[in-house]
Amino acid sequence: MTPGAPPPSLPAHPDPRLDAVLRGGLPHRLAHAFGGPFHLLLPDRFDANAAAFHTALADSGVEGRVHYAKKANKAAVWIERCAINGTGVDVASLGELREALGHGVRGEDIVVTGPAKADDLLRTAVLHGCLLTVDALDELDRVTALAAATRPARLLLRRRPPAARYSRFGLDDTELAFALRTCAAAAGTVRTEGFSFHLTGYATRPRADLAGELVDLCLTARTMGLPADRIGIGGGFAVDYAAAADWERFLARQGPDDYHAGKSFPAAAFYPYHSPVAGADALREILATRPGGRGAPLADRLRAAGITLLTEPGRALLDRAGCTVFRVQGVKDRSGYAILTVDGTSLSLSEQWFGSEYLPDPVLLPAGDRPVGGRPAGDRPAGRPVRACVGGATCLETDLLTWRKVAFPARPEPGDLLVYPNTAGYQMDSNESPFHDLPLPPKVVVDTADGRVRWRLDRRPAR
Repeated sequence: MTPGAPPPSLPAHPDPRLDAVLRGGLPHRLAHAFGGPFHLLLPDRFDANAAAFHTALADSGVEGRVHYAKKANKAAVWIERCAINGTGVDVASLGELREALGHGVRGEDIVVTGPAKADDLLRTAVLHGCLLTVDALDELDRVTALAAATRPARLLLRRRPPAARYSRFGLDDTELAFALRTCAAAAGTVRTEGFSFHLTGYATRPRADLAGELVDLCLTARTMGLPADRIGIGGGFAVDYAAAADWERFLARQGPDDYHAGKSFPAAAFYPYHSPVAGADALREILATRPGGRGAPLADRLRAAGITLLTEPGRALLDRAGCTVFRVQGVKDRSGYAILTVDGTSLSLSEQWFGSEYLPDPVLLPAGDRPVGGRPAGDRPAGRPVRACVGGATCLETDLLTWRKVAFPARPEPGDLLVYPNTAGYQMDSNESPFHDLPLPPKVVVDTADGRVRWRLDRRPAR
């Protein structure tokens, strides 16, 4: 950071509805009740995000299905909402499949992904009529044998992206050709409904380009007598956490001096916390793109070929659908900044799993006070701003929820709360652990219908 320049900050987009919940005193009451950190879940946001994806498909005149990528958050409430609002679910384990079925999602609305699927997962998926993405030739043999002994299996053949030469997922050109011949020979046993792929990153054009190739693969498969009437383009729909100017300013200003112990994070390691095209708008852009820069837009090609488009958003369906709350247990001064210790661990903010940092600024909720735009109010004097990193309540030097010396509007004190915004997508429970026998943070479902704030525990207990 340049001497004399303001410290780098990254405020999340304003969220008046969440602010109303936080101002009502609910977080402090829950912190007292649970005696530890917790997550707040907002299911109406999930519903709105899912509706936006469905609308993007309808506006493009494309037949399509949206499948929530369950790995993004383990809470049961999202699956309950999928069963009610007609959103499908993408699962990759027997446990996830059982959760989806147990909460009312029909097998025909479930896509089963993942490599080298276990036999019990394959068997349950086939018996319930789920759509299986086949990742390898030996898996295709196992699915075919299983289907011959039980009931016909529905499947997609997973394409390995040509640019991902070293990916361990999917079938290359030679394997795809062999798989198609195998599927044609087993047409009475397996129903080959099409093809799928998954791409890393969040760019829209590569998805449109590869989707165009899958349309051509479907047409080829049809000449072999296979139905091939759908393609799956996976997830990777970005979430826009912060304003463009704030994100650009943060990247320009941040440096090792802004982190505890001189920690260094290369900018390339950060999630792109601002995305000009995010969520359902990214799907719209994909559908409007001309694959390979030629011919008709993808939406037109899908309609002309009578192909259904399958998507698997995870983080994008959870945008602004939850936050995570920690209570300050101690404050320790260092030269020019403070170290806060909270009543949880960094394992509840899973960006560290990727060797990175969750960057949206935590909001300070002073004990007994109400936040006003992230600033303290009430009886406590405002004081002067204080920079502080945030550590977890373990014996590990590396247990830091936030390495960055965040600029707080006043000195945090024990009993204050820190609210990390927009954590429902992957942050809450991808990497959690009851280390030191600390309980996993419970998930609290918040209902704000009719202007009232009501809450309940999520039906899937933390474990």
